[in-house]
Amino acid sequence: MKSVVILGSTGSIGENALRIAEALPQDIRIVGLATQRKVTRLIDQALQFNVKHVAVEDEVAAVEAQTLARPHGIQVWAGKQGVEALAALPEADCVVCAVVGLAGLKPVLAAMKAGHDVALATKEVLVSAGELVMRKRQEANVRLLPIDSEHSALFQCLQSSTRSVACVRRTQDGMKAAETQISKLVLTASGGPFAQQPDIDFERVTPAMALKHPRWSMGPKVTIDSATMMNKGLEILEARWLFDVPVNRVEVIVHPESIVHSMVTFVDGATLAQLSVPDMRFAIQYALTWPERRAVEMPILDLMQLGKLTFAPPDVNRFPCLRLIREAAVIGGTMPAVVNAADEVAVKAFLEGRLPFAGIWRTIEAVMASHTVQTCSDLETIMETDAWARRRAMEISV
Repeated sequence: MKSVVILGSTGSIGENALRIAEALPQDIRIVGLATQRKVTRLIDQALQFNVKHVAVEDEVAAVEAQTLARPHGIQVWAGKQGVEALAALPEADCVVCAVVGLAGLKPVLAAMKAGHDVALATKEVLVSAGELVMRKRQEANVRLLPIDSEHSALFQCLQSSTRSVACVRRTQDGMKAAETQISKLVLTASGGPFAQQPDIDFERVTPAMALKHPRWSMGPKVTIDSATMMNKGLEILEARWLFDVPVNRVEVIVHPESIVHSMVTFVDGATLAQLSVPDMRFAIQYALTWPERRAVEMPILDLMQLGKLTFAPPDVNRFPCLRLIREAAVIGGTMPAVVNAADEVAVKAFLEGRLPFAGIWRTIEAVMASHTVQTCSDLETIMETDAWARRRAMEISV
């Protein structure tokens, strides 16, 4: 029985994690839940799973949650510090981080410090603070298990080669590092709503158009990142840290069917791929039950019914975010944190109608151009850089 805290329980990832917990009551026990402000749903979840500890990041919403929770003996922690406290809950074994953006960083560090494994869906944590997080992971001797479908696919492919990949490596002694066996990692991309529309005018794209993802049901931030292909850029950096592989050995290919979730090519020329129907429960369940697999009722892949799978290179001219993130990776230091923060601000401005779709990458590029890079090895520097980049992006996107 694994005791699990879910940060972001009212979002898409969190709801799917709870579906898995419901299907595997003998394996997974939910002991903590957190939301930003959806308090009614949070309390409903707590009652369903008999959870006595919850956190609400929005302090005003937390007051409402306390009123709803009090008759049921549920403890409510308020604010960002409350979420961090929940992440360090002593009875937890694993913390699922599915909050949006860099807000997940401090709770992830708190969970690790408390000795908990982390199942990570918030890619921005590693994008902005990969060096720090992986160092803290090693110091705490815990595991960092990927929930992104692409990184879960890579992780699963690597299980046949070695269990010494950086995200779960307990010790360096006597273990051959995975990177010595990997030739390249290949991240697949659906391409979002626009990869198959070469004639679309990005200046006229509306939020409604960009939010219409052809394959996945996700939150608005992740869906817009998919439309700009920034999500693949962020995933390149996430893969670099999770699997200790240089970014120049991480490739992206467009695969609209979203059946092959990613691939690993090894030094002997062999390539392994992980395939399943596009359903986030596969990746979430593997993170929660690893190193075991559990039989549950899930959709089964029928390749003969599909008939064919297609692959194509991404068009970096149409989707400049891929180029920008690779440039940030080469520059290193605080530049990836700048890209991440600028993207969050620009996406919000687009969704609110204050910025055209193409303005997202123009804003990111402008913020990058005005940044003086620093080394990025401590939390204070990362948070200061993030705050600066957000201010600069807001100035540009007004």
